[in-house]
Amino acid sequence: MCCYLPLPPGGRIMTTLSQTKEIFRRADAVCFDVDSTIIREEGIDELAKFCGVGDAVTEMTRKAMGGSVTFKTALTERLSIIRCSREQVNKLITDHPPQLTTGIKELVDTLHQRSVKVFLVSGGFRCIVEHVATQLSIPLQHVYANRLKFYFNGEYAGFDETQPTSESNGKGKVISMLKEKHGFKNMVMIGDGATDLEACPPANAFIGFGGNVVRQQVKEKSLWYVTSFGELLKELEKI
Repeated sequence: MCCYLPLPPGGRIMTTLSQTKEIFRRADAVCFDVDSTIIREEGIDELAKFCGVGDAVTEMTRKAMGGSVTFKTALTERLSIIRCSREQVNKLITDHPPQLTTGIKELVDTLHQRSVKVFLVSGGFRCIVEHVATQLSIPLQHVYANRLKFYFNGEYAGFDETQPTSESNGKGKVISMLKEKHGFKNMVMIGDGATDLEACPPANAFIGFGGNVVRQQVKEKSLWYVTSFGELLKELEKI
């Protein structure tokens, strides 16, 4: 998978591994996927297990992350199986809070110390992702994720289909919007899945992450593929 370095007027060049690392070292913004990247599990799979329909939903997640079905189709089908209530979601977060991946807090803290803006761009659910953001001292306005909808009695009522993260290429749309809004020159996307890979471009570089699960398509197409956040911390130490 090739992304692009910013160039003076006149053209663009394909990035190499060394250029990808350079973009990361001088990034002004880094976007992280959440499920199986910043946290160890897939939030929607954990919700499905909690609601007693884990096996059926796990298979759909595998297809979605592998890129064999569109993300919105997979999301719609999985949620139609789960049909979680507001109470179930809240109880999941209380009883089984998301588990941070080893090294992510140190990496985010280091990026913040270097005045790098950190964003969470997730196909998961905002109610869970906000909990993760708080643990990492990431402002909630830097969270882009899907919103579950509930009826007044708390029963499942669908999801907000206007959110860009509910669609394939949605993460790329978020990155384009952030670039336009903030003027970022070097944005990096880090994640484990096909929806993360396809966000580059518009991201200037993509780093595949296999610390929790290895998705072969992503590994094969990533110029830089890491299995621990310690590898990224070491790269920042070279500055």
